[in-house]
Amino acid sequence: MFKKLSNIGDSGIVCDFGEEVNEKVNNEVIKLFHFVKQKSLDGTIQGIRDYTPSYNKLIISFDLKVTNFKSLFNFLNSIDFTKLEDSRKNKSWEIPICYDFSLDLENISKFLKISKNEIIKIHSETNFFVYMIGFIPGHPFMGDLNKRLFLNRLKTPRVKVPAGSVGIVEKFCNIYPYESPGGWSIIGRTPLRLFDKNNNENPSLLSPGDSVRFRSISKEEFEKIENEK
Repeated sequence: MFKKLSNIGDSGIVCDFGEEVNEKVNNEVIKLFHFVKQKSLDGTIQGIRDYTPSYNKLIISFDLKVTNFKSLFNFLNSIDFTKLEDSRKNKSWEIPICYDFSLDLENISKFLKISKNEIIKIHSETNFFVYMIGFIPGHPFMGDLNKRLFLNRLKTPRVKVPAGSVGIVEKFCNIYPYESPGGWSIIGRTPLRLFDKNNNENPSLLSPGDSVRFRSISKEEFEKIENEK
């Protein structure tokens, strides 16, 4: 159950599940997300414009001409969380990654005093849990990385991070679907397309609740997969 409900602006409400970031908390967020979505679609609640889940919070925006904070507050407080079900059909993915395209592996190795091969081994043996999709379309935020690879953000973020770049920071890992700014340490790159705007049913390759394992590939295999897209 969430820790508190609070307003954000005049037409938004934050369902706050606390500060912890783990699978259990995130599962509660996603169950509430699907419940609110369903109740909005079937007309049980009116005026919901959007619902945005994150690691440990759900933001609901609403139309002030139709509903208000108090009505949604009362509705959310009436929910019996023990009866909420997780309707997700989670998938397990094997994502190819070429560590030869790393931008920061050398610096990571020096900073952590771990060999590059050991860093690659730790990263590729981790089973990542997709907490949320955000920042830009199809952009997955995944955990939980081995504590031995704990890193802070770069002091100076890059203006351009190549599409497909795989980054790490603290206990998290992400993949940049498009070229964009970013402050995470780049450990490699995948040739897969993370977001397909022409796929109307499910444009994002990954979804919250999915699991990801990285498979090391050569530059030759990277180019082959990329050319097949």
